[in-house]
Amino acid sequence: MATQIQVTEASAHVRYHSNVIQGSEEWLAMRCGLLTASEMKLVITPTLKAAANDKERAHVAELAAQRITKYVEPHYVSDDMLRGHDDEIEATNLYSKTYHPVEAVGFITNDRFGFTIGYSPDAKLVGKNAGIENKSRRQRFQVDTICNLEMPSDYVIQLQTGLLVSEWEWIDFNSYSGGLPMVTLRIWPDPVIQEAIVNVAGECERRICERIARYHEVLASDALLIPTERRVEVEMYV
Repeated sequence: MATQIQVTEASAHVRYHSNVIQGSEEWLAMRCGLLTASEMKLVITPTLKAAANDKERAHVAELAAQRITKYVEPHYVSDDMLRGHDDEIEATNLYSKTYHPVEAVGFITNDRFGFTIGYSPDAKLVGKNAGIENKSRRQRFQVDTICNLEMPSDYVIQLQTGLLVSEWEWIDFNSYSGGLPMVTLRIWPDPVIQEAIVNVAGECERRICERIARYHEVLASDALLIPTERRVEVEMYV
């Protein structure tokens, strides 16, 4: 039986999918074909320009394919990703015990821009228009963050996209590395970065739609195409 997904509205454009478990089939289905905060760095550069490289083109092609097939292909899970999953749970617990209680929000979407962008936060603060984002860091990077007390540049686009989608007042960024102090940095919306994100995302959305239209144009043509069926994952990845 399919999970009954709880959806609440934070504004006319923002929707909280509160009881969706990140990584689940329901969560993957919601993200399918969407530009999301965690992947926005693939389409916009640190200098806020549209990326024009193989990674950007591959991401546009992947999102178009997901919309066509309604399917998200499995991705390799590294040791760092497995460690990060456990570390980020611990970071949430530490934050909640030390600073403020939080509640789970599996996925947030915002269609204010004429298209939809998604964001999967680590949690929302109870009773506040704010949330948290956790990152598991290797110790050399954690020491740098402790010494500098600055937001690591690798995560700026993700957090600004998260703030854009959620329309929160701020996000507390928790940098976690077991054995070292956890650092919490409060991140506020940056209008300049967010405007650039919307502009670049809009161009990507246009190109995704063009690719899908071209796909259907070819389907309707006399091209030599033979329908196939997808094999189950166990056969593809065993």
